[in-house]
Amino acid sequence: MNEFIEWGALGQVLVAGVLVGAGIPALFALGLRLLAGTGPVPEAARADGGEPAPHTGAAVPASTPRPGPVRLAGAVLCLAIVVAAVVTGLVFVVTGGH
Repeated sequence: MNEFIEWGALGQVLVAGVLVGAGIPALFALGLRLLAGTGPVPEAARADGGEPAPHTGAAVPASTPRPGPVRLAGAVLCLAIVVAAVVTGLVFVVTGGH
């Protein structure tokens, strides 16, 4: 059976599939996670929508703290890699795969 299967090529396809199939979505998730603010959650941003404002009775809008510059740079880098991978894949498919 070994004469019908090229094990080296099969291994390359497996590695490429794992990198593209799991690596790109993981980078996207990491980029989004880095964009999420950190720090204590304000009282108004609770899951129940916040306490009513004492002066108007309306709900206080939830606010999310902004990420720091290092986290923002990491998020931009992760998302740029994802966009580059998608564009590269599209160009590869449109040109006929050659």
